[in-house]
Amino acid sequence: MSDSSDHEVVRVLIADDQALFRRGLFVVLGTEDDIEVVAEAEDGEEAIAKAEELAPDAVLMDVRMPRVNGIEAARRIREILPSTKILMLTVSDEEDDLYEAIKAGANGYLLKEISVEEVANAIHAVVQGQSLISPSMASKLLNEFNSLARQAAEKEELPAPVLTARELEVLKLVARGMSNKDVADQLFISENTVKNHVRNILEKLHLHSRMEAVMYAVRKRLVDPHHTDS
Repeated sequence: MSDSSDHEVVRVLIADDQALFRRGLFVVLGTEDDIEVVAEAEDGEEAIAKAEELAPDAVLMDVRMPRVNGIEAARRIREILPSTKILMLTVSDEEDDLYEAIKAGANGYLLKEISVEEVANAIHAVVQGQSLISPSMASKLLNEFNSLARQAAEKEELPAPVLTARELEVLKLVARGMSNKDVADQLFISENTVKNHVRNILEKLHLHSRMEAVMYAVRKRLVDPHHTDS
């Protein structure tokens, strides 16, 4: 009894121009007790319209779609529904697509090489506030971060907003891909305290997502892009 009451059902919109892939996702996600697929869309324009109508908790979005592509659709959905999580699920391993998706407000970027069964876990992760990137794309991102950090050092050094020592600790752990629970365990504080720290960090840095905070941190050399171990 507690299993069904402890977990709210996550309402999901699937946007992909491949009907077979959409159907596969629909069938697999349909076996999950705490996920409900509320609609499907075959292009970005339809995804925007259905998202606006249904206000889903999460959108699974392909990058390459007709009429309006997934990145532009993600940007428009983010404007209409700031709390809806957007998870890009794509065959594109182009760095530009990844960067544009992050700038558009995507909460995750996964390649379709992952098994369909893993998608349910990914949905839950982004709904709980995590940011997900396929490992092969994450390494490309770190390389880009490193060159950005070098460029930033060569340009004018503006003073960074003042983060407390604890906020800096939290940011460094978030930058290593840790979830709120992992950060809480590492620092011996509650998960709610971590959430508050993350909220304060985003507010101070005028950012909208954990992913943007990590990009900012590396660019400003608050964390070392190569130092991903503890």
